[in-house]
Amino acid sequence: MFTEFKSLPNNSRVWIYQSNREFSIEEVEYISAKALLFIDKWTRHGDDLKGSFTIKYNQFLVLAVDEGFNNVSGCSIDASVRFVQELEKEFQLDLMDKMNVSFKDGDFVNIVKLFEFQQFAKDKKITSETIVFNNMINTKEELETKWEVPANLSWHKRFLV
Repeated sequence: MFTEFKSLPNNSRVWIYQSNREFSIEEVEYISAKALLFIDKWTRHGDDLKGSFTIKYNQFLVLAVDEGFNNVSGCSIDASVRFVQELEKEFQLDLMDKMNVSFKDGDFVNIVKLFEFQQFAKDKKITSETIVFNNMINTKEELETKWEVPANLSWHKRFLV
């Protein structure tokens, strides 16, 4: 059961899928339409889930579920993963590579492989103040407060010199 993202409670569970490239305007519209249809039919053992999605920076797909309404199950998580994999195939995207790391350079979002990020940190192109995206967060509230943070406030800090 789809609900507006802003209407979900702050403790709603989120999953962040970062694309290896920016979505075109047409892709954002198409992905949004497909996500709406998926979430409208998303269930846990036949019971509706109250879910939503948002697309950030035309590069991050965020799925969310209000677990106060119904908890997700392994099967419902698997269904969401299959949905994301379908998007990957359809648009030739990589949305699930956890070895990709994203950070801001001004208003531009960079996504690089982890080893490149480590080298940037070693070369001091990444500093403690560089804004990084912490895709390991779990709730809507964390998305709003701990997703875009300086590198020294995230797991990324282990790579800082």
